[in-house]
Amino acid sequence: MRMTKTDLHKLPADLKKALDSEKQVLALWKDITPLARNEWICWVTSAKQEETRRRRIEVGLDKMRKGMRRPCCWAGCPHRRKDS
Repeated sequence: MRMTKTDLHKLPADLKKALDSEKQVLALWKDITPLARNEWICWVTSAKQEETRRRRIEVGLDKMRKGMRRPCCWAGCPHRRKDS
């Protein structure tokens, strides 16, 4: 499969496990755009400390339970090219 500008990050095992553990969250995950999924992944994986990463997964799941489709108050994935 060819990677596109919206598929820069692979879904890490810890985030996948968390998503798979809740039907409601998984349904939203499957419904959001590839760009939105990429931003959630980047938001989680850009944490510098393991504790921050775990907290971001917990917070992300809570936000998705409430219907939030993208990470809030985050500049977005810094890995995307500006011309993408």
